[in-house]
Amino acid sequence: MISKISKRDKKAFEDFYRAMERPLYGFIFLKLNDSHQASDLLHDVFIEVWKGAGRFEGRSSVKTWVFGIAYRKVIDVYRRSGKVETMADVPEMADESPTAEETLVSSERATHVRACIEELKPDHRVAIELAFFEDFSYRQISDVIGSPEGTVKTRVYHAKKLLLRCVSARLNSGVV
Repeated sequence: MISKISKRDKKAFEDFYRAMERPLYGFIFLKLNDSHQASDLLHDVFIEVWKGAGRFEGRSSVKTWVFGIAYRKVIDVYRRSGKVETMADVPEMADESPTAEETLVSSERATHVRACIEELKPDHRVAIELAFFEDFSYRQISDVIGSPEGTVKTRVYHAKKLLLRCVSARLNSGVV
C-alpha cells in the first residue's frame, strides 16, 4: 500500500488513512491530552506519510514507521512547549459481565495504575504504552523511539517493576 501511496494513489492513501486514523489518534492523544492538538498532529503525520511515502525503506513495518513519525512529532510539540511530561490517561477495559464489587475493585485498580503510569518518566511511560497498549514488539518500539532494542527491554522491565511497587504501595496505604 505504501508503494501505491508513493505513486500518489489517492484511493490507497484513503484506505491507509482509515486503517491508521484511530490507533494513531489514540497514541497521540495519550501523549498530549488535548483533542484539538492531537487532531492537528494526526493530520501532520498523514501529510508527512503522503509526502514521504517514497522514502519508506522497509526496514521496519509500515505501522512502526508511521508511529515513529507520530512519536517524533509529539516530541517536537514537547520541545516547543517546554513540556517534559504529559498527563496520560489509560483507558479502562470493560469486563463483559462484572458484578458491582468486581467493577468497584477494577475501577480502583485502574485508578491506581493510571496514577502510577503518570508518575513514570516519559521514556518509561512511552515504552509501557507502546508495549502494552499498542502491542508493539521491542524491535518496533526501538524503531519508533530510535533507541537500541536492549534499552527498550530495560525500560519496559524497570517500568513494570516501578508500576508494581507503586500500585502495591497505593493499595496497601489505601490511597484513592
